Amino acid sequence: MKKIAIYGQSYSLTTEKEVQILLSVLEEQQVVVFFEKQFYTLLNQNNVLDKKYQTFAHFNDLNTSFDLLFTIGGDGTILRAITYVRDLNIPILGINAGRMGFLASIKKDAIRESVACVMNGDFTIQERTLLSIRTEPEINSLKELNFALNEITISRKNTTSMIGVQTYLNKEYLTNYWADGLIIATPTGSTGYSLSCNGPVILPASKSLVITPIAPHNLNARPMVIPDDTNIELEVDAREKKFLISLDSRIATIPIGTKIFIAKAPFTIKSMLPNNQSFLQTLRSKLLWGEDIRNESPFPIKSNNK
Repeated sequence: MKKIAIYGQSYSLTTEKEVQILLSVLEEQQVVVFFEKQFYTLLNQNNVLDKKYQTFAHFNDLNTSFDLLFTIGGDGTILRAITYVRDLNIPILGINAGRMGFLASIKKDAIRESVACVMNGDFTIQERTLLSIRTEPEINSLKELNFALNEITISRKNTTSMIGVQTYLNKEYLTNYWADGLIIATPTGSTGYSLSCNGPVILPASKSLVITPIAPHNLNARPMVIPDDTNIELEVDAREKKFLISLDSRIATIPIGTKIFIAKAPFTIKSMLPNNQSFLQTLRSKLLWGEDIRNESPFPIKSNNK
């Protein structure tokens, strides 16, 4: 690898240490490094960098000559980073300076080891499905950044009243969800907002999406897993004149009567995973799966087989 981009959103004392460890490994490999411009300014203001680096500030500043983009932060940082990468097929690898870190999987104390794995070609690439959105009539704020890696969420605005979300799958009527909102999540997003609303965990390579209602008043409404080639059409009914659509962390205000069309995006995000890690390890660690005293018994498990 000869050319790498680095993106972050904030600065802290731990960020300083992580950046310096990352740069030391990359310099040993004689890698050309570009920093996102605002993050670069932030690091310089705090005297973190001892030399000058080239910068990028927009999707148009990157191209397919980049071998990898590192993020330093949490999963939210990766969700922001994809707006720079889009369909360029630049793999993303996250150093976790946040809390949960399902996407930003490199631990702070394993930066050197994990980056060394990557530099030695000891990694796998996971193709992450995205969702795309279009509306009738067209909404200007959704024209360019019309995609999401985690989920697209419909939710109420400025009211405590429920909204109704009429839902069609491949033009066939499914139901009208009366709820605080509705989440359409990818496998990547299944461990995010959807999970907190009792949605299932879906492995990243699964060819599925999940529809998860938020606090539904239809008491028999449950999360529903559907094929990822399903075309979804939504229309919102509410007392208010407007509602909200969020694409990951980006939010738009939409007038009632707008038709929403959601489908699998025509491109994927390449998530890089060093071979010293796995998604299942992350699940056990972050969700505390297996935290059961029966899994820590001091007694050996006996077999009935003689």
